[in-house]
Amino acid sequence: MNVIMILRIVLGLFALVSLGFFVKDLLAHKEDFTKEKAVPLAIIGCITNLLDTWGIGSYATTQAGFKFTKSSPDETIPGTLNVGDTFPVTLEALLFFSFVDIDPLTLVLMLAGSVVGALVGAGIVCKWNVKYVRIGLGVGLMILAVVMACRNAGVGPFGMAGTALGLTGIKLVIGVVVNFFLGALMMIGVGLYAPCLALVSALGMEVGTAFPIMMGSCAFLMNAACFKFIKEGKYDRKAAFYLAVFGCIGVFIAYKVACMFSLKTLTYIICVVMVYTSIMFFRDAKKAA
Repeated sequence: MNVIMILRIVLGLFALVSLGFFVKDLLAHKEDFTKEKAVPLAIIGCITNLLDTWGIGSYATTQAGFKFTKSSPDETIPGTLNVGDTFPVTLEALLFFSFVDIDPLTLVLMLAGSVVGALVGAGIVCKWNVKYVRIGLGVGLMILAVVMACRNAGVGPFGMAGTALGLTGIKLVIGVVVNFFLGALMMIGVGLYAPCLALVSALGMEVGTAFPIMMGSCAFLMNAACFKFIKEGKYDRKAAFYLAVFGCIGVFIAYKVACMFSLKTLTYIICVVMVYTSIMFFRDAKKAA
């Protein structure tokens, strides 16, 4: 049995426990379910998780969808996202673990780094100024998006796009340490996807390797985080249900489409995602100010 299969089994079992806890809570609160706003919630769940599968992330798009349709209250959005999107993100990880032939040791250590970062590193990054963290990430993503696009097109002095499927030596240490902090940053609302895409590219890895790393990291983190929100009832049950069900449909559609892209096309799409995320970081930094 290889490492990828073991990761799938462990994550699958973890998700089944989370799902059981979620379903038990839903059955205990059947009165929360009405037909009102069912269609908007289903559309939001499908589209936002389709975009999430392509690396864009789902927090901002889901929040915008909830606001536009007035389908879920603001005060429960963090819990709703952490519970409802746990299952689509788990599906993303299960599908994308074999998206590329990534080095198992690199994958396992970077996943472990993000999980440990979320568990023990949150206390470190919570002392940082979130505004400047977002500005720094915004600048870094914008620069790297330009460099990646130039590499992909063979323009300028940047060399060819990365082709490595794993890391060794100091690069592996850097990858694990940075992913530790990315996991910790998730605890203060800074998304992991785009920075992880930037990380693997900067370390010379093939951009496709970011998908199992970033999705696996978030899947393990979210499965762990959802229990607290469910236990305390700090989430919109109906909205979370629709995110979970229709989000999985969106993930499957996005996966099928992504598998039809060439690596060159996928790299350009990722560059667009990084520019978009960079702009969102600048916007959020301005709001924080």
